[in-house]
Amino acid sequence: MASSGLLVYGATGFSGRLIVQRALARGLRPALAGRGANAGAPMAREYGLAWFTARVDEPARLRSMMAGAKVLINAAGPFAATAGPLMDACIDTGTHYLDITGESETIEPTTLWNESAQRSGVMLMPATGFDVVASDCLAAHVARRLPGATTLWIGFHKSDGSSIGSLKTTVEMSGKGVWVRRQGRLVRIPAGTLTHFFDYGRGAQASLAVSLGDVSSAFYSTGIGNIEAYMSATLPVWTAMTANQYWGWLLGTPPWQAFLKSQLQWLALDSSRAGINSGWGILVAEATDACGRIVCSRMHTGDVYWFTALSSIGVAEKVLAGEVKPGFQTPSLVYGPDFALEFEGARRVDL
Repeated sequence: MASSGLLVYGATGFSGRLIVQRALARGLRPALAGRGANAGAPMAREYGLAWFTARVDEPARLRSMMAGAKVLINAAGPFAATAGPLMDACIDTGTHYLDITGESETIEPTTLWNESAQRSGVMLMPATGFDVVASDCLAAHVARRLPGATTLWIGFHKSDGSSIGSLKTTVEMSGKGVWVRRQGRLVRIPAGTLTHFFDYGRGAQASLAVSLGDVSSAFYSTGIGNIEAYMSATLPVWTAMTANQYWGWLLGTPPWQAFLKSQLQWLALDSSRAGINSGWGILVAEATDACGRIVCSRMHTGDVYWFTALSSIGVAEKVLAGEVKPGFQTPSLVYGPDFALEFEGARRVDL
């Protein structure tokens, strides 16, 4: 294990490479790991780092890989498949667990590991990337501004382009509807049926409800029982939601899932873009209480994938320094609503 005690699993993916680059820039020497030796060994040699190969269905190899590690960053999606086995291994080896999921379906089940993680003194913090570090901190900020808030809306707007991992997750969600929080409970609504208007900086703009991790993370961070997450209604978002609304039942079948995934290479961001902070992200959080009072705040960041590298390594550095709370945690619960502002390009304004 590298002397820094940091292990990055899924290091060869789009986000994984950014995370490794950020770690090196911060003076860390992480060990690298993944599911296939052929993809990772050349990268490890390039940086002079250790490489481990372990699939998530190889528990003994996972635990051997983590020997001596203080913190793991899981950058290997789909997280619904990788998070559980890696959290089990982390709890058994005393390794703090982080990942970069943005999915409620991964964040919510993490609570099931809470008690065993507390007993082992291990912190489990899913979603240490842009979504949900930036959005979680913004949600906690508006909740701080309006104690007793009952409803929270979070809008997300970004420059175009998604990694192949993000696109795979989108494909896998076809036909499943959209998660929202109602009176503290997660419920599904049909895709394309819920809209909200947010001011991302150029006046009110329509946004469509989507399944994002905030309906879970923000609930645990703020205690607000009604939460909806949205993406600005750009043409790609409208197209994806319309297809899911009318054809989701078909797109979710195994033959169509296989076909769609085979085409993702033509839609995904070019991996050569890794390391380039060329995009931007904007978040808006709006909360209201039982008396009808409303507060709203907006956050601007740089490229969302680059922010993911900044924030995940930022969390890892705090963990390595001993700033941890055992059990399931969210970023703002441990590091506060202003944590996201520590990273280059992040700024917040109250509207």
